[in-house]
Amino acid sequence: MKHDEVWRALDTLAAEYGLSSSGLAKRSGLDPTTFNPSKRFMPDGRARWPSTESLAKVLNATGATLEAFTALVTGARALPAGVRASQAAPRRVPLIGFAQAGGDGFFDDGGYPIGGGWDEVALPEIADPNAYALEISGESMEPVFRDGDVVIVSPAAPIRRADRLVVRTVEGEVMAKQLARRSARRIDLRSLNPAHPDRSFELGQVAWMHRIVWASQ
Repeated sequence: MKHDEVWRALDTLAAEYGLSSSGLAKRSGLDPTTFNPSKRFMPDGRARWPSTESLAKVLNATGATLEAFTALVTGARALPAGVRASQAAPRRVPLIGFAQAGGDGFFDDGGYPIGGGWDEVALPEIADPNAYALEISGESMEPVFRDGDVVIVSPAAPIRRADRLVVRTVEGEVMAKQLARRSARRIDLRSLNPAHPDRSFELGQVAWMHRIVWASQ
C-alpha cells in the first residue's frame, strides 16, 4: 500500500459521493482542509499519511466498507454507475471558452467555478458537483482535442500519470496537458500537440490541476 494510492482512494471515494476532498472531510466531521493536496506532504517533502481515525470517520460517514475502500486503494477508479440515483440525475454545468479560463472572476481560490459569464451544457453521468465544461479554441491541443470541442472537467476526480488535465498556474495561465510525472516538488506535463513544447513546473507554481473526464468529440 503506497502513499499516493491511499490518497487516490480517498479522492475516488469523495468523487463517487459527489464531493470534493474538502466536502468529504466536512461530511466526516473533520477540518475541511484535512484531505487537501497541500496537507499530503510535510514542508520538507516527506509523505504525510491520513490517520486511521480519519479513515474510520470517512467510512462511517459514507457507509463504505473497509473492503470497498481497500479495492479503491488497489486501483479502482470513480464509477458513475455506482453513484446513488439522486446524484446521477442529469444536470447542467457551467461552460466557458478555454481562452476565458485564465481570466479573473471565473474560478475561486480552490479552483471551483464561480461568478457570472458562464453558459451551460448538459452533463453526462458524473458525480462531482463542482464539474464544469470548457470549450476548446485553436489548434494547440490537436489531434486530441479540436477547435470547438467541449471537455468536461472534474476537480474531484483522482489524477494518475498519463491522465489528461486542465492546469492553471498561479500566474493565470491555463493549459490542457497530459501528466507525465508528479513528485513532491515538481509537475511534468506532456503537450497533447507534439508541435507545442512540454512544460514543467515547481509545485508552488501550479494553482490547481483538474482531470478531463469527458469530451464531446
